[in-house]
Amino acid sequence: MEENQIVNPNAEGQENAPAAEQATEQATATTNVPVQEPVEERIATAHDDFDWSIDKRNVATYSQEEKDKYDKVYENTFVQLNDGEMIRGLVVGITKTDVVLNIGFKSDGLVSLNEFRDIQGLKVGDEVEVMVVEKEDRDGNLNLSRKQARITRAWERIVEVHKTGEIVTGTVTSKTKGGLIVDVFGMETFLPGSQIDVKPVTDYDQFVGKTMEFKVVKINEAIKNAVVSHKALIESDIEAQRAQIIGKLEKGQVLEGTVKNITDFGAFMDLGGLDGLLYITDISWGRINHPSEVLKLDQKINVVVLDFDDEKKRISLGLKQLTPHPWDVLPETITEGSIVKGKVVNIEDYGAFLEILPGVEGLVHVSEITWANTPINAKEFFKLGDEHEAKVVTLDKDSRKMSLSIKQMSQDPWSDIETKFPEGSRHTGVVKNITPYGVFVELTSGIGGMIHISDLSWLKRFNHPTEFTKVGENIDVIILGIDKENRKLQLGHKQLEEDPWNSLQDTFAVGSIHEGTVLRKDDKGAIVQLPYGLEGFAPNRHLAKEDGKSVGADETTEFMVIEFDRNEKRIVVSHARIWEQAKADEKDAARKEARADADKTKKAVKSLQGKVEKPTLGDLGALAQIKERLQQEEKGGSAAGTTPETEG
Repeated sequence: MEENQIVNPNAEGQENAPAAEQATEQATATTNVPVQEPVEERIATAHDDFDWSIDKRNVATYSQEEKDKYDKVYENTFVQLNDGEMIRGLVVGITKTDVVLNIGFKSDGLVSLNEFRDIQGLKVGDEVEVMVVEKEDRDGNLNLSRKQARITRAWERIVEVHKTGEIVTGTVTSKTKGGLIVDVFGMETFLPGSQIDVKPVTDYDQFVGKTMEFKVVKINEAIKNAVVSHKALIESDIEAQRAQIIGKLEKGQVLEGTVKNITDFGAFMDLGGLDGLLYITDISWGRINHPSEVLKLDQKINVVVLDFDDEKKRISLGLKQLTPHPWDVLPETITEGSIVKGKVVNIEDYGAFLEILPGVEGLVHVSEITWANTPINAKEFFKLGDEHEAKVVTLDKDSRKMSLSIKQMSQDPWSDIETKFPEGSRHTGVVKNITPYGVFVELTSGIGGMIHISDLSWLKRFNHPTEFTKVGENIDVIILGIDKENRKLQLGHKQLEEDPWNSLQDTFAVGSIHEGTVLRKDDKGAIVQLPYGLEGFAPNRHLAKEDGKSVGADETTEFMVIEFDRNEKRIVVSHARIWEQAKADEKDAARKEARADADKTKKAVKSLQGKVEKPTLGDLGALAQIKERLQQEEKGGSAAGTTPETEG
């Protein structure tokens, strides 16, 4: 057992350790000593006293203090890193695809060469800033990113300039929906289309690749998104120019401006950083329908300042004010009674305005359009843009008003109306207007009259004249009366023929029966169409049939004339009177027959009495009975159909 014990803890002893261990195991195996109590005792092995700090060369070991010292020195050679930390690294190698960076960690990191595209001439020995994405990924590699480092630094600067309002420079890299992408400090930001310029922009491609100045107007910390504006810088410059210009503005001042925009109500002028409005009514002394008739985009013109508001920063401009008012330089040839020519520029119900010169207008009142006294619609007579000659009736330069007349361009046709249109003369005219009470007919220019609804037809009654004629149709008339003072003619149409009522009085005598058709019914009765174009009226109670029903609309049957009034042109008819009359006739016939029979009986009795010389008492009694019965029949009005019997 003693031969196998290890006395020197050296490298050679380590080589003999297996043999000693085997000897110890054999000795333990051959020991057969009974154990009375279990005793916990650690079994010694051959490596318990092994000193791992001693190598084969038998070098002395470090003390614990020295060991701690050197461990600390070793640990300090490594950089302490955290994920997401920004750190500077040294380029120690460049391959075709990656850049090798030494950041003082236990291993170097690889960064894709694409992330250094913005650095021209990158070489070994250069220092760059990167972000630690992962100290150790699944493969044990150090994961670094220069792109993330640039974005983080860029975002910090963007947040800072947003607070300070500092102007930044960026490059437009691409177009996107609704705007452009701008690279600011190496980070992508959004430039909305509405923030590119103060003017509307439709072509975004023209800005791609350009380097411009911007202002950060909005940031989103949560998603690290920023919105920039180039328009804000322009507006800021314009605001400074506007304040400078407004400070020097005076009413009546003449400025040069450029037509910036044209609308229906006017034009916006660029006065060199400041906008002004040239209202449509201040463009020309004459009437214009749209500013584009006078102005064009980008046209440079002189305008006068009419008014301005410092607070609202509004400037009202005028163009026509640079020239004298046309009424102030009205030609001497335009006087009352002179003939002028003008264009229709406005039409109202009461008349039309003719523009004689730009800014000089005259009114043609509806009463001065024609000599006729019939109503006339100015909107039907005049058309915008048409030219008319007129006579100046009144002229007031102070109030700048002029009244014109078209009808006075010709002689008044009413001066010899009795000669041209005497009473009783027949003419053909044109229906110009229709009212509920009559028809207005024009016989010639300026001469016309009215046909009253009652003078349209002898036979028919119209609810409205449109049932007889229409506007624009020709109609024959006769002059019934002339009112020269009021310029009115009384016309008639039915008077062209004789009054048929004079000859129809015998045809439609009371009691005569005619076939008729019910045209329409109402609560009072029915209108019945009779022969020869006449119409009659049947009261409701006279429409009753014999079976108890009533004659209906569009039904044709016989009617009896019960009233004929030639003066009032009125016929009253009845259907019920026909069958009622038939029944009455029947009763009259029965009465007449009964009376005839009674007279016959009386004659027979008288004849019998003459033949009897001496009547007996019995004969006298019989005769008395017959006489009494005849008297009763005469009183009752009934026919005695039997012949009295006499005894022989």
